[in-house]
Amino acid sequence: MATTRAMIERRRFSRVPIRIPVRVFSGANSGDLIGAPAEAIAVSHSGALLRAAFSPALGSCIEILNTDSQETREFRVIRVSRSAKDGSFELGVEILHPTYDFWGIPLPDAPHAA
Repeated sequence: MATTRAMIERRRFSRVPIRIPVRVFSGANSGDLIGAPAEAIAVSHSGALLRAAFSPALGSCIEILNTDSQETREFRVIRVSRSAKDGSFELGVEILHPTYDFWGIPLPDAPHAA
């Protein structure tokens, strides 16, 4: 398992702690589409850390709907861990097609649009 330091060094962009309501859609390939409420608890230009009530498969593709902006993007699940506090899951996700404003907040080190 990677150390915290190694994970920070690998991260391409700084995460911003925040609380953004989202909806996660998973299972499109299996035919059992799950759309569940979740919360982004940290975001960056390249991904996010989500808190969700379910656990999609590691490496699977999911869609995230930002319920504030009503915009949807496709992400890949790169980490799944269970929270000891409430039984929810923390999902590390990587955006497949980054945009400059998906999260609706300024991000400190995101590349700027030309």
